[in-house]
Amino acid sequence: MRALVSVYDKTGIVELSKELVNQGYEILSSGGTYTHLKSAGIEAIEVSEITGFKEILGGRVKTLHPTIHGGILFRDDVEKDLEEIRENSIEPIDIVVVNLYPFEKKMRELKDIDALIEFIDIGGPALIRAAAKNHKRVSVLTDIEDYGWFIEKLKMNAISQKDKKYLALKAFWLTSYYDAVIATYFSKVFGFSEKDFKHHTVPMLLKDELRYGENPHQKAYIYENPFEEDGVTRAEVLQGKKMSYNNYLDADSVIKLISEFSYPCCAIVKHNNPSGVAIDQNLLEAYKKAFQTDPEAAFGGIVAFNRKVDEELASLLTEHFYEIVIAPDFSEEALKIFSKKKNLRIVKSKNYNQEMDIRSISGGYLSQDVDSKLYESIEVVSLRRPTEQELEDAIFAWKVSKWTKSNAIVIARNNQTIGIGAGQVSRVDSLRGAIRKAKNFGHDLNGAVVASDAFFPFRDSIDIASKEGISGAIQPGGSIRDKEVIEAANEHNMFMIFTHMRHFRH
Repeated sequence: MRALVSVYDKTGIVELSKELVNQGYEILSSGGTYTHLKSAGIEAIEVSEITGFKEILGGRVKTLHPTIHGGILFRDDVEKDLEEIRENSIEPIDIVVVNLYPFEKKMRELKDIDALIEFIDIGGPALIRAAAKNHKRVSVLTDIEDYGWFIEKLKMNAISQKDKKYLALKAFWLTSYYDAVIATYFSKVFGFSEKDFKHHTVPMLLKDELRYGENPHQKAYIYENPFEEDGVTRAEVLQGKKMSYNNYLDADSVIKLISEFSYPCCAIVKHNNPSGVAIDQNLLEAYKKAFQTDPEAAFGGIVAFNRKVDEELASLLTEHFYEIVIAPDFSEEALKIFSKKKNLRIVKSKNYNQEMDIRSISGGYLSQDVDSKLYESIEVVSLRRPTEQELEDAIFAWKVSKWTKSNAIVIARNNQTIGIGAGQVSRVDSLRGAIRKAKNFGHDLNGAVVASDAFFPFRDSIDIASKEGISGAIQPGGSIRDKEVIEAANEHNMFMIFTHMRHFRH
């Protein structure tokens, strides 16, 4: 019986090989693995002794030989295969232990492309795929975590066909992921985009199983993208219950929203929509203003900050029920205060660096660039120009509307949201909802500004806003009735800004 052992990561390989020898296996090895095993006192046969062909091309070709691949790929229930390996003096290989050159790690370390190319493994994937293909006879080990249970079962002669199928599938998923990382990396480096190629595989690394999906009866999982080093999947959950699918969606939404602001910012999100957002020189005041937008909707929401949370702010936060508090950092005193609420999730998260937005739909997937821009230009199209504060409020509201579900309406004043209307089937309904919210919580609409994520299709929204004392609006423009909408703004002495960029969010 023979086992081929050829690994880059040598963790646990000495212990595994010792057990294989104890079980009567002859070890074949090559290169650094052979040297490593020999130095540990383990008897091994160098691959070149079997093939009669030494390593060439600086180690690029070691195991790519019929003696090796024939020993892996022959079928013991096919008479012709048995005849051919006898004719060619090929010995069976029953176990293949291989892990791959660390391309993913090296792509972050090496700037020299020629040096990085040498970490594209060729022989390793070939061995793995050969062994996985012939899993009826061959066991393939690609994961160090499988060494322990495999040896225990081997000792009991209990390696089943199901075990071999599991190991084969793990091998195929590994090589698929490995190639996806390489293809994605070089697409970026060589300057190509998705549209240039017919076939695509998205590299996804399983991070964890979640508590549940959108509803408790649904299973859910979270995967990391190796090309995005920040973002919510890299967040550190410092305390609290395990995150759910909905928690991650809301957390992702609020992280993207607060990243729009350079001033100290607080945003409270519920069901993927902001319920209150504010900026201020002081983070505590930003939180108070964001909470005041809609204290009812804040209940059970997610609150996020773009600055370090201190003791005073933590004390105030614990007066209300939140699912999650997110910030780039927390003081030790703040963490002590939060620890008294065991179920409260405290999440330490940086910015995000997402490039592609991919969604599954029935029968396939949708892919688009991430909405990373804010506007094409700021064009005042009304007779009245906004004051400096009105312009500041308009841009603030516009940023919030970008991360609010369509149809999105955001009313703001003094860098604070005072009414948000989201997800309605008509824009005027969103406006009415935002106005109602503002009045419910005692906000003064006089002098406020309104942002709309897409154009106003009719003048009715402007007429309604004017009656409430709203002083101006910011919107993309582009409606066939833009002239009528601008005329409405002029009639009411309101300012109107076009951004020439829409921000639908479905």
